[in-house]
Formats: sequence, C-alpha cells, structure tokens
Amino acid sequence: MSHFQHINRVPGDPILGLMDAYRQDPNPAKLDLGVGVYKDAQGLTPIPRAVKLAEQRLVASETSKSYIGGHGDPLFGRLLSQLVLGADSPLLVERAGATQTPGGTGALRLCADFIAQCLPGRGIWLSDPTWPIHESIFAAADLKVGHYPYVDANNQLNVEAMIAALTHVPRGDVVLLHACCHNPTGFDLTPRDWKRVLEVVKARELLPLIDFAYQGFGDGLEQDAFAVRLFAAELPELLITSSCSKNFGLYRERTGALIVCAEHAEKLQDVRSQLAFIARNLWSTPPAHGAAVVAGILGDSELKALWVDELEAMRQRVASLRVGLVEALRPYGLSDRFAHIAQQRGMFSYTGLSPAQVQMLRDEFSVYMVGSGRANMAGLDGERLDQLASAIGRVCS
Repeated sequence: MSHFQHINRVPGDPILGLMDAYRQDPNPAKLDLGVGVYKDAQGLTPIPRAVKLAEQRLVASETSKSYIGGHGDPLFGRLLSQLVLGADSPLLVERAGATQTPGGTGALRLCADFIAQCLPGRGIWLSDPTWPIHESIFAAADLKVGHYPYVDANNQLNVEAMIAALTHVPRGDVVLLHACCHNPTGFDLTPRDWKRVLEVVKARELLPLIDFAYQGFGDGLEQDAFAVRLFAAELPELLITSSCSKNFGLYRERTGALIVCAEHAEKLQDVRSQLAFIARNLWSTPPAHGAAVVAGILGDSELKALWVDELEAMRQRVASLRVGLVEALRPYGLSDRFAHIAQQRGMFSYTGLSPAQVQMLRDEFSVYMVGSGRANMAGLDGERLDQLASAIGRVCS
C-alpha cells in the first residue's frame, strides 16, 4: 500500500523556474529581468554598507540566540512603525502596533489567517493584475478572492475603472492596495487618486490592507508612504504589511511585519493577541537577525543616514534605467510605444510585450522576463540597454 500514490507533482513556481533556466543558459550575454531583486551595475545583489556595519556591531554585542517572542523584536517593531507611519504619527502612542513576520510574505499570510479566523465571511479584493502570490496566499486561507481592474487594454493605469469597481465591493470586505511601486505594473496612484479611493473605502466601510513592500524605491521614503499615512490618519482601522527585503537588501533574512492600526488601545491589544496566537501556529517566533540589523540601522543616526543615501542611489539608478531604455528604443521607432516605462515607479515594469514576444526574447536573445511581460528594471545594466532595445526591436518588428 502506498499512502502517497494519489499525490501529483505541483508545477514549479514560474518565476523561480525562470531563475533556474537563466542559470543554465550558457550565453554570456544573457539578461535576467525576471526575479524581483535589485542588482547593481555589475549584476550583483549587493549588501548595503549600512547593513554590513550594523551586522558587525551586532556580532560584537550579541549575547544570546534565545527566542525573541511572538511579536518579535519590540525595538524593530517600534522603529519600523515610525518609518512607515511617520515618526510624529499620533497613532504610535497607543493605536498602532507591529507583529514581526518572516518577510512581507509572512505578513500577508498572517493577515490572511487573521481575516479568515477573526473576520469570517469577508472577501478580499486584489488588483488585476497583482503579484501572483497574493492570490495563492489568500486562497490558501480559504478566503473568497475578487478582483478590481487596474490597467486598461492599452497598458495604462485605469483609475476610473478601479474606483467604479470598488464602489460595488460588498460592504465590509477587505481590499488590498499597493502603497507604491505596484507589482507587476509599476503604475502608482497620484495623491488625488488615493484621496478618491479613500472616499470609496469610507463609503463602503471597507477594511484596507496596504501592501508596502518597496518603501523608498518609488519617489522616496517619505513620498512613498503617502497613501499609508493618509489612510491611517482618516480611518479607524488599517492593516499594513511591510517588507525589509528590498529597501534593506535583506532578502534571505526574511524580515517584515504586519502593522495594525486600531480604533483604541484596548482593541489594538485584542487584535495583537489574536495575531500572536495565529503566528504561534505558523512559525512560533520570527527570525531575529534581520530585525536586529534593521533596528540597529534605524536606531543609529549615522547608520540611518548612510542607509537613506544608499537607498536613494538605488532608486535613482532604477529611474535612470527606465528613461535610458525608452531612449534606447527610439532608433527602432518604439520610444512612444514604450514611453510608459519611464512613467512607472519601482523595480517592475509592465512592458506590454505579449507572451509570444517574451518567449522569443528568451529563445533567441537570452532575455529572461516573466511571461506576462513584467520586467525587473532593477536587473538591468546601463551598458546593456542597447542590447535589450535591439532585442525588443527585433521581436516587435
């Protein structure tokens, strides 16, 4: 008798599969625009100097490897909440609290289980398109998943369609919003757009879940927090998932948090008790190293200033690559067609290339990007913009 006879193989994650295919490609001129990690001009994913210095201090001062508790490192939670909500936010006094999680993905899963267990019957609404893992995380918690439109057929942000759809979301449901650097499109809402969305959220009594995975990669640390801080100031309750993977370069350290804003201190503690209970059954306690590094940076004025400068340099580099690619496409008569790439924010771009064109880029030019046409602009090397533009010109001819 075989207990496993009925079990079939699950298809591999397409993005991780793309990474494997890239590694096996012998072409020395190959380009990896698939996996969502920042790369420097040498094609490496660097460890920021601020992180290395904080780690050195941590190694010298750390005295224990004991557990850090269900909510994680309290200093990390406090400092990250200040970064997200603003150091002078009145919510920090008693209405907001962070539960440390294994990365932003862990924060999303904790949030999904919290909704399923504590807010039964609530559906969750995702943008179309969104990060594919959003769908699977919430489906794994047996939540009903709906979608609202985000881009139109011409690969442009469609705010009117988004707002119209949100006005029909069942009262009390959860709506997931990307704070900045929308994944996969790169299209962000303007402050005016966010205020319009907020009015719909209020009118429909929706619970916003704001996914904040790329703070600092859009228009800057403070500017990228506009929507989060607007909603936190105007609403009694809010869920925020925050990730330190991209902006601190701590991808493999799995450092993130679920930040909850509640109507008053007592209710915040009720919610946090539920989160700790759920987390106990998921991962017990979160990993300590990355959180201690982040706390060491945010709690030290010199290290924080260094980190802010490094992050700003990364942001500006990605923005310049966007403009550079559009200019490199000009000789092929494609600069207008792909002008939206320069208007987008963050690491990702919804290029508008078809799945067939993406496959051709991979097969004929060793250019790897997700089948939807999403390209990781942070994976580009400025000296190879002409190479990529030439390949795109060939597949679009």
